[in-house]
Amino acid sequence: MTASSPLLALRAALLTHLAGDAALVALMGGRLRLYDEPPRGVAPVYALFGPSEVSDDSVDGARRHRHAFALTVFAKPGSARSALEAAERIALSLDDADLSPSGHALVLLRLKSLTSLRDERTGEARATLSFEAVTEVAA
Repeated sequence: MTASSPLLALRAALLTHLAGDAALVALMGGRLRLYDEPPRGVAPVYALFGPSEVSDDSVDGARRHRHAFALTVFAKPGSARSALEAAERIALSLDDADLSPSGHALVLLRLKSLTSLRDERTGEARATLSFEAVTEVAA
């Protein structure tokens, strides 16, 4: 049997976990709004999966993967705070979270940075969380 993609398994586990965070769901307007691509016709607050990189991190015969990934939260117009509140809630929710990526075990998940910026052209505010994770293929 072939193990599932470590990246897709981790993303699915993130979606499942964050969907159960009532405070985050409330900040996003009543449901988790975390997407692969910018949704058409959807007003912020919402988040997107950003750049991701997965590399081999095998050790002592264990098949492991090191993940570097970002989540970007888009703010309501005129409210950088709305993105920051949702981003901080995501960070809090994922701190020491017990995620179960299908076919993998989560070894490490930590926030590396949280940045906030405003697009000079559009005026759109956003917050980006950068994470590091390590998963191990389940035996």
